[in-house]
Amino acid sequence: MKTYVVEHLDPECGPWSMLEYITIAKESTDAGAKFYLSSAPIDLDIPDSVKAVRGFCIEHRSVEDVYHDCKNRVCLLDPAAKEELKPADAHDFDVFVFGGILGDDPPRGTVFYTISLLPNSENTDRTSELRKKGFTGRRLGPIQMTTDTAVRVTRMVIQGQALDAIPYLDYPEIRIDEHESTEMPFRYVTAADGKPAMPEVSAAPHHHFGFRKDSEKGFGDLL
Repeated sequence: MKTYVVEHLDPECGPWSMLEYITIAKESTDAGAKFYLSSAPIDLDIPDSVKAVRGFCIEHRSVEDVYHDCKNRVCLLDPAAKEELKPADAHDFDVFVFGGILGDDPPRGTVFYTISLLPNSENTDRTSELRKKGFTGRRLGPIQMTTDTAVRVTRMVIQGQALDAIPYLDYPEIRIDEHESTEMPFRYVTAADGKPAMPEVSAAPHHHFGFRKDSEKGFGDLL
């Protein structure tokens, strides 16, 4: 069984992040895989309704602690890695970790698949930290992805689909309401209906308000 791990170091979890995590949990479970957040603060406020979502798990330990004795079976999704993720990696890795960057949006000088912002913090690249600790890295291409997209693409590749054969939509325009739309600065997987595969808004009743509020601050705050 494959495991997908998202490092969540932010002391908060916004409505968009919750939607992404719900989506990852459901899709991972449907695919026969496990998903959990690691390095989560003890006091991280997650609603009981989210904790009850099928496949949603929280681990307060870091990936270094959880997988200290089997680091060679852990793959770090790293934009700075020299190799692209490929289906054959399914034989070499059991765990796929998604790190991030703290306090810098957009990231300077490189591309990150996940971004976590910590208010008033100095720039801390979590992916770089894990890289320096010896985790083997793989790339998902040159364009920034949301957290749920990065996990979705990784899962599709590990299940046998070549990275460059996956249908993508880059920087799609999303309509917020009848008067307003915005361009999302990310790459998405193209869904069966031709639209970008994104979390179901209906999964969180108050998401629309949160999306509008967060979009005014910048899309990095959604992750």
